[in-house]
This record gives sequence, structure tokens and C-alpha cells, in this order.
Amino acid sequence: MAGFEDLDLFLRLLLAAVLGGLVGFERERNNRPAGLRTHILVCVGSTLVMIVSVVGFSGELGPRGDQARIAAQVVSGIGFLGAGTIMRQGSAIRGLTTAASLWVVAAIGLAVGVGLLGPAVFATTLVLASLFSLSGLEKLAARGRHDKALWLRAVDQPGLLGRIGALLGDHGIGITNVMLSEALYMDAYKAETVAIELRVKIPADFNGSKLMEQMLHIPGLLEVSWDGTDTGVCSLPR
Repeated sequence: MAGFEDLDLFLRLLLAAVLGGLVGFERERNNRPAGLRTHILVCVGSTLVMIVSVVGFSGELGPRGDQARIAAQVVSGIGFLGAGTIMRQGSAIRGLTTAASLWVVAAIGLAVGVGLLGPAVFATTLVLASLFSLSGLEKLAARGRHDKALWLRAVDQPGLLGRIGALLGDHGIGITNVMLSEALYMDAYKAETVAIELRVKIPADFNGSKLMEQMLHIPGLLEVSWDGTDTGVCSLPR
């Protein structure tokens, strides 16, 4: 009898490796920070933790304990691993989907460990469907947007980027990268100035002239141009 029980546990671990590997394969083929091996390890590890919690603290192998206590630490602990996949590039945040896939793979492993095999397989199917299929919908939604470079020169002062970002957001423009030069004193403006290059995503219904007019009224903003083409100059406020 014990042999059959051990075989069942072994099969659960094997199933966890398969389910975690399926999700990890999609991340691997897209060159994400956490790929095939990481997702397999997370899913198998979560399954083993759940098995230890259920079997080890059921009272049969030792003193009875709270079977949910160890498993609960997986849910919070996996956040530290997921945080390692999240990277900030300028104002863009990358790796959130991979962090979420690690978290859900851990949950799938817990389900397999406790014996909820059907829900675990169905959850994996939903995860794969979202990763493989919904990426196409995301690209379709972003088809009307295109990237441009916005170059600015402004008086070096606190809060400037916040005001620029708020104005761009009002026009539906998303910032994907920010590059700042060192502050440089310029005689022409009698002030310390800084050059700012923004990579932005422009929506299809973008009104460039209205945005430019509003930007040149931002205090401290001196020059504005798109993709290196001069489009606006503002005199230094007195």
C-alpha cells in the first residue's frame, strides 16, 4: 500500500515538472530572464513543499501540525524570486509577466502537491493560452502607436520631468526611455541647463501642434524638437 502512495507522490512531482516546463518553455523561447529550468524548479519545489506539509504534518509520520503554514510561505517567498526578473529601463518596467508566471507556476505546484490535479492542468492551459495567444492581441492594440524621440533642453530644476510626463500623459503618450545629460551652464540662457531625450509611444490621433504649444509654456523648458528636428524654442522666463 505504501508503495502505491509513494508512486502517487512521484507522479505528482513528475506532473509538476511537466506543467512548469510548459510555461517555462514559452518564457524561454522569448528570451526572458526566467526560463524553462527556473519554472520547472519552482513548480516542483512548490509541489514538494505541499506534499511535505500534507503528509509530514498529518500526524502519521510525526506530531500533527498546521499543514497550511509551510505552504503559505511559498506564496509570499516566491515574490523575492519574481522581483529578480523585474528590471527598470528608463521609465519602462520589464519582466512583470515573467514574475507573474513564476507566481502562478508556484500556485500550480501547490495544487498538484495537494492532489488537485484537474484544476492544476486547467490553470496551466489558461496560462499558456494567455502567454501564446493574448500577446497577438496586445500587438494588435498597439498597432496604431509608433515610437518617436523627443529632445528637450531645460533649466535644471526639480520637478521638471514630472511636469513633462504629466503633460505627455494627458495626450496619451507613453514614455519608454529617459536619457539625461549632465547639467551645463549656458551663457545664452544664463542658467544651468540639461538636455533630455525621451523615447515615447505616440497614439494614432496625436495632435503634435497642440502638444508643442503646451510644452513651450512649461516653466524652465527652453527648446523642444522631435527626432532631432527643431520645432520650438522658448525664451528663458524672467
